[in-house]
Amino acid sequence: MSHLRNRLIVSFLFGFLVLVVLALIADISRLSQVLADFTWAYLPAILALTAYNYILRFFKWHYYLGQIGVKNMRLRDSAIVFVAGFTMAMTPGKLGELFKAYALKQMHGVAISSAAPVVMAERLTDGFATVILALIGVTLYRPAWPFVIALVALMIGGVIVVQVRPLSLRLLDWAGRLPFVRRFIAPLRNFYESSYQLLKWRNLALGIAIGVLSWSGESIAFYLVLSGLGLGPAFPPDLTLVQKGVFILAIATLTGAVTALPGGLGAADLSITGLMLALVVPSQDIAVAATLIIRFCTLWFGVSLGILTLLIYRRRFFQSAVADSQSLG
Repeated sequence: MSHLRNRLIVSFLFGFLVLVVLALIADISRLSQVLADFTWAYLPAILALTAYNYILRFFKWHYYLGQIGVKNMRLRDSAIVFVAGFTMAMTPGKLGELFKAYALKQMHGVAISSAAPVVMAERLTDGFATVILALIGVTLYRPAWPFVIALVALMIGGVIVVQVRPLSLRLLDWAGRLPFVRRFIAPLRNFYESSYQLLKWRNLALGIAIGVLSWSGESIAFYLVLSGLGLGPAFPPDLTLVQKGVFILAIATLTGAVTALPGGLGAADLSITGLMLALVVPSQDIAVAATLIIRFCTLWFGVSLGILTLLIYRRRFFQSAVADSQSLG
């Protein structure tokens, strides 16, 4: 727990540094005025749309648990693990999200090597969904095309390798002959079997569909942020502004994921600000204000929920932590 706390503190300090950089990009006095003029009555709707994203993603998480054989886990326990995992977005490469696999072992006896692919499948299907949303506006900013195409090719290639079973089993057999891999081969096979099940085309398609619906919630939330800053009406929607908002948030999310920085800090924030300036408004103050509001209502809102859940249920997560840290599952 202390090791985790130290990593989170470093990430939060990095997050504060990002805020300072954004504030320096804008004029602080004008930025303060822009934030003061924001239609804060939209805030509950923005947070509700973010929560909608979390709820749909939770049901995908719970469905995937069933696919690897976790059939009798209570929704409440599953939700506790899922929400606590939001905190781990603040670890490099989101590797801390594997904490959810560890928590499943603690609370339900699920082998870490079997549960870890659920986290992988979540991230992969979210990636596909975000790419689909990015395609809505990719014509607005042609420099993004190579980035999007490369991501699609990489993700599809990974799925194909997993689903071509003879190839994957041959690779595992080859890896098992390597001295430094041999002792991990059993957990690796468990990892592969769970991955193969989760990435079957039916499960993959369902996960992507849920991802598109869930991440659309945050896209609409970003549109409300832009509307609240006076860039368009909330109702009826300005379809051009909706398209730009969906594209900007999707590209920023993908950029943050690719850089593997904690929470995409810096990369996602600067992407939102830069694309706002390129596609929406030339005002640095408004661009930075939009970035700050949407990041606080998505990333930091989720991290806050995760920290609260982690603190409330920490004993359930970290009992026998020393003993379990010696095991791979």
